[in-house]
Amino acid sequence: MRMKSQYWFVVIVVAVIAAYFVVRSVFSGSETNAAQAKPTPPAGPPSVQAKLIPEVQRQYDVVVRGRTQATRTVVVRSETAGNVAVTPVLQGSVVKKGQVLCKLAVDARQATLDQARAALKSSELANQQNMELAKRGFRSPTQVLQGQANLDAAHAAVRQAEIALDQVNIRAPFDGVFDHRDAEVGTYLSPGQPCGTMIELSPLLVVGDVPETEAARLHVGAPATARLVEGQTLSGHVRYVAHDADPQTRTYHLEVLSPNPGLAVRSGLSAEVRIAAGSGPAHLAPISSLVLDSAGRQGVRYVKADGRVAFAPVKILDQGPDGVWISGINGPVRLIVVGQSYVADGQKVRVVEAR
Repeated sequence: MRMKSQYWFVVIVVAVIAAYFVVRSVFSGSETNAAQAKPTPPAGPPSVQAKLIPEVQRQYDVVVRGRTQATRTVVVRSETAGNVAVTPVLQGSVVKKGQVLCKLAVDARQATLDQARAALKSSELANQQNMELAKRGFRSPTQVLQGQANLDAAHAAVRQAEIALDQVNIRAPFDGVFDHRDAEVGTYLSPGQPCGTMIELSPLLVVGDVPETEAARLHVGAPATARLVEGQTLSGHVRYVAHDADPQTRTYHLEVLSPNPGLAVRSGLSAEVRIAAGSGPAHLAPISSLVLDSAGRQGVRYVKADGRVAFAPVKILDQGPDGVWISGINGPVRLIVVGQSYVADGQKVRVVEAR
């Protein structure tokens, strides 16, 4: 039976494809054998890029997160009892020392003062008469002393009545802000009850907590700057550094005193505080050059004079747009800036100077 021409065509195509794969496998095998037979040249030391970093003297700053705080916060309380008659100051107002914040009703206090003054006049006349009679011999020394004592008591009664009358005026104890009112007109205040709260904002405090690793580097009087969240900058000095750590956080409380002209800065704003803590050697390194060693320490890798890699643990002092300032290295160093994560301590490397 004769095959059709279409079947012959299919058989020829299949035969050609099979022949192609057979020939390809033969030549691939020979090339593989030749490659295996060819010796591999020995690999040289790995290449890294390094940059010579000089040592410079740099001011050390301790940086902590803090917040602004009023220098003084006082709840102003009544010294006597009575109903609030006048509230002349709105809460939130800037007030001067001695300005009346709340005024109680006078009630009978003025009458008491008038009565004491009248009694004082009577005592003065009686004492004057006693003195004249004593000169004529009609008064004994004891009677003269009794008259003087009565006069002194009358003076004291007047002073007491004046103080009682003045106590109806609840005054600001210092220049500051009347931040919160507790009593309104008609409120009855007993002695010790609050009229409101005063805060002092000039000068202003910036407070924060210093880690135990940094506390020993700070001292009272050290210059400091605080950058607020709004972009404002305050300059001042350290007023207080605690000597006893917080038992929960193991940090030390810090207070920076800063002028606040015009009360422009409010209490409670977040701030980044930088405190000058002396100077010492430092290196400016790219932030990408920082690595961790097998013990988890942060540091850098550099090339020693013999061309071998070494690791140095470092401490970050500051960070800026040009890199990070670090300490822990002595003198100029050839810092590995490319390839530092792919070499090991003591390994010989080929150094290419980084640009």
